[in-house]
Amino acid sequence: MVRPRERIEQDLAGLEEALAALNLEFRSTYEGYLTALGQAVRQQLILACYHLCTQAVPESFLKLSFDGRQKMQQSVRALAVASEEKLRSLVTESQADEEIEKDKEEDEEEEEDEDDFDKDEEEDDFDKDEEEDEEEEDEEDEEDEKEKNPVSAINYLFSLANYQLPSANSPESLARWQNSMEKSIVHILKLLSRDTNRLLQQSGILPSQLPEPVLEAASQAESSGDSVAGPPNLLNIIIETDASSASRKLAAATFGSRALHITAIKLRLSEIEFADAGTSAWRQQIRNLSVKLNSLGRDYQKKQRELAVVEAESAWRSSWFED
Repeated sequence: MVRPRERIEQDLAGLEEALAALNLEFRSTYEGYLTALGQAVRQQLILACYHLCTQAVPESFLKLSFDGRQKMQQSVRALAVASEEKLRSLVTESQADEEIEKDKEEDEEEEEDEDDFDKDEEEDDFDKDEEEDEEEEDEEDEEDEKEKNPVSAINYLFSLANYQLPSANSPESLARWQNSMEKSIVHILKLLSRDTNRLLQQSGILPSQLPEPVLEAASQAESSGDSVAGPPNLLNIIIETDASSASRKLAAATFGSRALHITAIKLRLSEIEFADAGTSAWRQQIRNLSVKLNSLGRDYQKKQRELAVVEAESAWRSSWFED
């Protein structure tokens, strides 16, 4: 049996309050997580560069002058600090973007209200009898259109029921926000890895002839495979240098005499979190909040569906007339 509309709306209001509170909790948790993650990224990037320069390619590092080593190390620290600040500012930037979008929507609504007001002033100049005739014709046309087009009739029923899109506190909007945050984090790590490898190439640590598409292809191939052995946040590439080969191939086998072994920076979020207890603890809190969001989302969708049924039934009764 369908419950009264007022009870369903009360339940929805309660769920939206819970979602609003969860929204604030999500943002607060991500602020703590991103602060810890930024510090961990800075530390582990420097550690990965240390392993690369001292264990993977010590000969290339020793060829640098003392000033060259210092310059390279300072540049690595600068990249790490910039990315740390970028990570910490993600929540603030997302809030600013939401405020900008909200202001745009408010401006559009004000413009629509002004246009409607101007139209109302113009309509006041018309004769009342002409307005009544036009209204009758519009009603007849609308009824004819609904009879001819079943889809239009269904849309008309939902418009009578004041059917609305999900609000700002809906689980869908919160899930989109979280997904955007996670994508931004991965993107920052990807750019930091790329910029660090470029720096190492410019410093003579990595081969300058190594094209970025090769690094990208190796990274994608590795992501689809098992976990990588060796120091964290490093990418091991083996390239066949046989001239008879039509294209460079990435191999996962033992080195051959014609294979070129290259180690590059590849920051991995899973490895960073695993190596840092603070970041790992914040990630667990995010997982707990995601479980709560999924539960609230299921309840919210269920109540929305229940409300839509009640409103559609009411709209049906209001527009139904016996022959």
